[in-house]
Amino acid sequence: MVQFFYMMWSLSLQNGRLLKSIKSHDAAVVCMNWEEDVLATMPSDDDHILTYEDRTVRFFPPAPRIPRMPGLVSGDTDLMDDSEDAIHDLSGAPCQRFNILCSGDKNGFICFSIFGIFPVGKINIQQLHLCTKFSRKETTYQLLNASINKVSLSKNLCQLVVLSFGELVEFGKSSCCDDLSVGLHCVLLDTSIFQSRKNELHQVAQQASSIEDLIEVVRTSISVMSKQWSDAMNLFHEKFGSLSALIVDHGLDSSPQDEFLSLLFGARTSPALHQFLVSSLGEAGLKRVSRAVDNAGKELRVVLNEHLQPAVEIAGFRIGELRGLSRWRARFQSMGLEEKLIDNVTEKAGMLLIQIERFSRVLAIVLYQFQNFFNWVLKCIKILLSEPTDQVQPTNSELVVLFIKFLLDNDPIKELFEVNHRIDVDMETKQQVEQLVVLGGFTDMKFLERTLACEFNQLEQCLKEAFLMPFTTISAKILCRDLLPVYSISTSPVSQLPPTSISYYKLQDEVNCAFQSCMPLHSLVDYICFKVPDESFGLTNCIGIIRGFTSNSRFINKEAASPAAVLLRIPDEYECVDLSLYKDNQIILLLNEAFSNSESPGKSWMVMIQTGDLCFLSLSNLEHDFYKLHDLKASMVDMHLENGKIRFIPHCVTKPLAVSASRGVACVFSSRRHALVYILDEDEDEVSDME
Repeated sequence: MVQFFYMMWSLSLQNGRLLKSIKSHDAAVVCMNWEEDVLATMPSDDDHILTYEDRTVRFFPPAPRIPRMPGLVSGDTDLMDDSEDAIHDLSGAPCQRFNILCSGDKNGFICFSIFGIFPVGKINIQQLHLCTKFSRKETTYQLLNASINKVSLSKNLCQLVVLSFGELVEFGKSSCCDDLSVGLHCVLLDTSIFQSRKNELHQVAQQASSIEDLIEVVRTSISVMSKQWSDAMNLFHEKFGSLSALIVDHGLDSSPQDEFLSLLFGARTSPALHQFLVSSLGEAGLKRVSRAVDNAGKELRVVLNEHLQPAVEIAGFRIGELRGLSRWRARFQSMGLEEKLIDNVTEKAGMLLIQIERFSRVLAIVLYQFQNFFNWVLKCIKILLSEPTDQVQPTNSELVVLFIKFLLDNDPIKELFEVNHRIDVDMETKQQVEQLVVLGGFTDMKFLERTLACEFNQLEQCLKEAFLMPFTTISAKILCRDLLPVYSISTSPVSQLPPTSISYYKLQDEVNCAFQSCMPLHSLVDYICFKVPDESFGLTNCIGIIRGFTSNSRFINKEAASPAAVLLRIPDEYECVDLSLYKDNQIILLLNEAFSNSESPGKSWMVMIQTGDLCFLSLSNLEHDFYKLHDLKASMVDMHLENGKIRFIPHCVTKPLAVSASRGVACVFSSRRHALVYILDEDEDEVSDME
């Protein structure tokens, strides 16, 4: 299974460390888009109603960190500390703006994550009903064997533009019609739920992501405690296990339990036990085991008091906050926050706190009995070494129970770390638990029969069920609103798709005023840029640009004009490697020299062109009813490099081209495996490039 790993850009660029991993995709991720709500700074009618304060900081200290695993060296712990600081910055920022990460994979799945860490939706482009109108007939299509090529969420989070490569067929059919084929298709998805419920989603995601971080602290704490105790018990059994072999060597018909019971009650010491205490174990060996158990007990108390218990307490409080939100049904039920599921999680969190309290008591008792046992064995060794007698004075008989338990592998601490172990509860305690149900106690009366690890697993499962409801509800509300076939090709499957890019620009005065009636809050229009495969239009070295697919969609405005498009032909001496929409209606093209050989490796150019200088044609005026861009061949525009801003690169480059509009830079990779960073807003003779 391919896991989807990503890093928070602002932090990963500083140290390159993995902050958080999310298993959202089962296939390779092809594209991502992280969009922040641009309306967050604008006042809303609901702002005074939904003003929300995270009250956790008022009642609790800072959340505990993940405990270190035993055996880590100092360098590893430094890495862990830095990553934990970054994770706290990700999940503990209640004042950050609402933002969503969209990611698409090669199997056609698109995942949505709030703040990039809390999954809130997932759709499969192959299962969507793609409704559109062709030949004046409303038809429903679907994409078969589709992969996601590019995704772009609008600035107001209401629409998602998806470029998907697949086979477009009428819904319910297994193969394409005669006039349809495999190709690139532009799909418009309605994601208005992110805008209409952004305040509610913000609150739920903030609490849920913090709870998930605390659950990770609990999981790691239990794992660390289990390993520390297991290491100490392995040493204990290693030292005391040799007594069984000595009993066999001496031909005795007894067990280690019998030998220590005899010693405990003043009987004569057998040769096997005498040899074990004086030679095999010895005073030094006993002290080593005693120190190991004592140190393990101290470490368990530290993890318990500083990590495990505080994490469960804070998580319980945050779950209670979600419980309160779930009771506001008018606001939160429509987005899938179910009160009954949250109530179940609340009860499981309370049960886990009781399990932690029980674990603390059992640990104290076991450590006390261990210390008494070690002191008694040490006393026996000293007596046997100093006196010729084979008898030892009897001592407290309660040690018998402890030692029999441990020699029979009935470790009460180990049992609490086992998931499938069942704890016996006396009848009186069961009756008391049943009486507490009448007074508002836990409805699950068998929780005392479960272990600490089992209770944690049940809490984790209940959390998954509770958080799955918003995930499922939001996913069901993301629907297709429009479809535009871009181009078709005859070869399938395609090993490598031509480059594409999607962006939103501010409207210019010369742009059709019909755009302005579609997005009154923010005068933005979408641009979709793509390289046309040579076999699609019967042309070579051509790129296409579509303007106004979302703003002129019938979903946005039923009276809006049709989207406009233009085809741009690149001179034959150049080959388009990659492209990217930039800013201010600009497009960056990455071109290689078309004719190069081993003796002459070739050169490259980075060209900036203005879309405002191009003549766009309305797609509604074209005769072709399906792939309308086919009819643009006659009006194709030749690109002249001298009309654009050019950067010369003295060697060939490869994909990808990375462009940052906010920073004004572009990054390309040369064939020599060098990363080249260029400042786009400066002239080539005014600033030197950074390599």
